[in-house]
Amino acid sequence: ALPIWPGVALDGGTPVAERQAVVDAFQAEGPRSPPFLVLSLKVGGAGLNLTAASHVVHFDRWWNPAAEDQATGRAHRIGQRRGVLVHKFICRGTLEERVDQMLREKRTLAGDVVGEGQEFTLTDLDDEQVLSLVSLDVRSALAEVI
Repeated sequence: ALPIWPGVALDGGTPVAERQAVVDAFQAEGPRSPPFLVLSLKVGGAGLNLTAASHVVHFDRWWNPAAEDQATGRAHRIGQRRGVLVHKFICRGTLEERVDQMLREKRTLAGDVVGEGQEFTLTDLDDEQVLSLVSLDVRSALAEVI
C-alpha cells in the first residue's frame, strides 16, 4: 500500500506565528512534505509565495474576482518551475454556478470599462461612465419576471 501523508491547512484561525511554518513545510518539496495545502481565500491572498504548488483549486468561491485572482497568483510567482493548473469547483444548478456566472460578468464589465490589466478609480471616469455603471437596466431587471 502507498503511504498516506496528510496535507496541511492554513486559514484565519491559524495563529500568525504558525503560518510560516505551515508554508515552509509545504514548500519543502521533499518526499515527506505535505502533498497538498488547503488555505482560505483571505489567507491565500495575503503575501504568500507558493512556488511548490502545481494545482490551485477554488471551492466555496468568493464574490470578488480580484480576490480570487490574487489568491491564484500566489502559485504563479518568481521561482515557479512548473506549470500551474487552476481548477474551479462548480456544480451545475447550484449557487456556485451562479457565482461563477457573476464573476465572469464582473470580469467582462471591468475589461469593458478599463481594459485588461489596468486599474482605475471612479474618479478616473467621466460623469456618463459613472452613471452607466450605477444605473439600473430596467429591461434586464424585468426580463425574467413571470
